[in-house]
Amino acid sequence: MDNCIFCKIARNEAKSWRIFESEKACAFLDINPISEFHTLVISKNHYVNIFDVPEEELLEIMKALKKVVQLYEDKLGLKDVQIISNSGRAAQQDVFHIHFHIIPRKKGDGNNLKWITHPEFVPKFDEMVSQLK
Repeated sequence: MDNCIFCKIARNEAKSWRIFESEKACAFLDINPISEFHTLVISKNHYVNIFDVPEEELLEIMKALKKVVQLYEDKLGLKDVQIISNSGRAAQQDVFHIHFHIIPRKKGDGNNLKWITHPEFVPKFDEMVSQLK
C-alpha cells in the first residue's frame, strides 16, 4: 500500500523511532503516545487486521511483541502493560494496517479503560456456543 503510513515506516520511508525489528515485523514508538514507551508492533507486510493476516505472519508479530515487552522489563523494569489491537471501524481501528499497542501502565496514570459489562448475555451462552458448531 503506497499511502499506508505503517507500510512507509516498514520500508523506512517515514520517520519512526524503532525499538525492534525482525524480518517480518517492527516495533516503534507511537507518535500519539498515551504513556512513556507506548509502542506499536506491526507486520512489515500490509494486512488490514486480524481477519486477513496469515497465521504465520501473526506469529511473527507476536514474537516481536514479546521481545519488546521483555526488553522493557529488562531495561526499564516495567511490569504492567496493556496489549491492545483493534480490528474494524466499530472496534475503533483507525490505521488499517495490523498493529498491536504495547501501553506501559502505572497506577493512577488516568488511562483506565471502562468496560460496560452485559450480564444479560450469560443466559444465552449455550445458544451462543451452539452457533459456532
